[in-house]
Amino acid sequence: MREIVTVQVGSFANFIGSHFWNFQDEMLGLAADPYGDPAFKTQSLNMDVIYRTGETHQGTTTYTPRLLSIDFQGSLGSVSSKGTLYSEGSNEPSEVVTWAGHVSTHASEPQKKNLFLQSLYQEEQDAPLTNGINGEAKDSQHEIQDTDIVNCLDEGVQFWTDFSKVHYHPQSLYEVNGLWMDAKQFDNYGIGRDVFMENLRGEEICDKLRFFIEECDHIQGFQFIVDDSGGFSPLAADFLESVSDEYTNTPVLLYAVRGPSSHMSLSSRKQTVVRDLHDAVSFSRLSSFCKMIVPVGLPSLSRSKTSTFLKIKDENPYHCSAVYAAALHSTSLPFRMEPLGATADLSDVSGAVDVNGFVQMLAGQSRQNMVAILDAAMPGPCLSGKQDKQSLLGNLHPLTPEVAEDVDDLQAVESMIVHGAIGSGGHRLSVSEVKNAIHGVYECATTRPMFCHLSAARCPLPIPLPFPSIFGNLVGQHGELLGSPILGSSSRGSLDVHSIPMAARIRSSRAIMPFLENRLANLRKFGIERGCPGTELLRSWGFGKDELEDMGETLSKMVRTVDPYSDISSDSD
Repeated sequence: MREIVTVQVGSFANFIGSHFWNFQDEMLGLAADPYGDPAFKTQSLNMDVIYRTGETHQGTTTYTPRLLSIDFQGSLGSVSSKGTLYSEGSNEPSEVVTWAGHVSTHASEPQKKNLFLQSLYQEEQDAPLTNGINGEAKDSQHEIQDTDIVNCLDEGVQFWTDFSKVHYHPQSLYEVNGLWMDAKQFDNYGIGRDVFMENLRGEEICDKLRFFIEECDHIQGFQFIVDDSGGFSPLAADFLESVSDEYTNTPVLLYAVRGPSSHMSLSSRKQTVVRDLHDAVSFSRLSSFCKMIVPVGLPSLSRSKTSTFLKIKDENPYHCSAVYAAALHSTSLPFRMEPLGATADLSDVSGAVDVNGFVQMLAGQSRQNMVAILDAAMPGPCLSGKQDKQSLLGNLHPLTPEVAEDVDDLQAVESMIVHGAIGSGGHRLSVSEVKNAIHGVYECATTRPMFCHLSAARCPLPIPLPFPSIFGNLVGQHGELLGSPILGSSSRGSLDVHSIPMAARIRSSRAIMPFLENRLANLRKFGIERGCPGTELLRSWGFGKDELEDMGETLSKMVRTVDPYSDISSDSD
C-alpha cells in the first residue's frame, strides 16, 4: 500500500476539499452500483490510497477519508466535530461537582441542517422527511426531491459541510478555538503568526495527523491544500515545519489556494502594502517546507478562459471551489493508479506515478524550482479529428494566477492527466486511443516541452448531486460539447450533467516568472529596502531584518532557477 494523507487548512481549502471528497464518494457509489456507468467499475484505481478502513465501538466497519481538516470553531455548521459514525452518548455538558456556587449556562442555538443534509439523514435512517427547509413542516409522505435540494444549495451555502456527502472520522475534524475573532478579522499574516503554538494547538493537530500516519503501511506523501491568504497561512507554515522535521523523507505536495474574497480591490495604499507583503512572506515560508508548491486561485474565475463553458459566480466560494476541486481530483488520479501489468493494453488506466516520482519528474536535477502551474480544461474537449486534437492544448488554461501566456520554454516539464475523454459521436475513448490522440496533439504543436508524462483513465469526473449548477448550455449530459445551446436555463447542474471528461496539467515552466518576480519585488520594495513602508508592520509580525533577507534570497534563487537571465534576480540588496 502507498497511502496519501490529505490535509486541508482554512475555509476555502475546506470548500475545495468538500467537493474533492464528494467526487471520491460518488466514484465509490457508482463502482458499487450494478446499473452504474461501466467506466467507474475499475479495479485499476485503488481508493485505499486516500481512504482508510476502520471500525466503530459497535463493530461496524467504516470507510472514511484519510484526512485532517483544520478550520475555525463553528465552521462545521450543523455537523459535529466528532462526525456521525463514531458518536457516543449525549452531548449534554457534565454536571459541575467541584463548584458549590451558582452556575449559569450560555448555549447557542445549533445550526439547522439544510435540505441536502436532511435528505442524507433520511436516507441513512430510511425514514420520511418531517422538516423541510428552515424547519417548516412538510407532509411526512413527501419525499425529498432532487430539484428541491439543488435549489436549496443554489440559494445559499454558508459552510463547507452544507454540501458534504461524506462521513468523516473524529480525528479528521479540528476546530481552532479561542481566537475570539471572526473569519473577516483573521485576514493577515501577523494575526495568525502564533496560533499554531498557542494553547497546545500544535500538539493537538500533530497528534491527529500522527493517528493517520501510524496506521499507514508505507505512506507515499502528503497532499496539503492550504489557504494562502489570511491567518491560516502562518498556521499552515508552522504545521508544515513540524511535519518536515518529523517526517523528513515523506514528500509534501502543497496546493496554496485563494478564495475569491482575497482578490478584492483595496481602497488604500496601506492595505495594498499589507496584502503584497503577506503574499511574499506567505509564499516564501510555505514553499520552504514542501517539495512542490502549486498556487491555485484566479482573481476572476468567471472571466478566465477556463470558464468558457461554465457559468461561475466569482463571489460564491461554493462555485469557485468546485472548479479547483475538479482539477485537484484529476491531478491526484495517477497517485492511486495500479501499475500496468500483463494486460496493459486492456487496462482502464495508464501512467501511474507516486508523489515522490511526480515531484522528482517535474523538479528534476537540472531544475530545482519549487513552484508549478496548474492548468485545466473543464470539460475536456473532444479528441477526435485533426482540428480537435490541436485544440486540446489550446483548451488547457491556467488556474494559477499571474502566469505569462505564450511562453516558449525548451526546458519545460509537464505532467498531463486526461480521463473520461470523448471521441466523435460521443463515445468514450479507450486508454490506448487517448494516448494515441495526445501523441498526435504534441506532434501538431508548434512548441513542445522538454518532457511530458501522460496519465490516462477511462473514468470521467462524476458530478454528484450537491455539485453547483455551473455548466453552460453547451455542455451535454456526459460533458460533451454541443454545437448549439440547449434551450432553457443558461446554467446546468447535476440533474442535467452526470459526468464530464477532464484534462489537467501540472507544469514546470518559465511562465511562472511574473508570479515569482512580483513577490520578490514587493518583498524588497516594501520590506527590505532602506526606508521601506513595511518595516514596522513586518516587525509586528515577528520578522527581523536577517529573516527577511533570507526570504528574499530564497525567492531570488527560485527566480534564478526558472530564468537565470532575469534582471530582478541579480538585484543587490
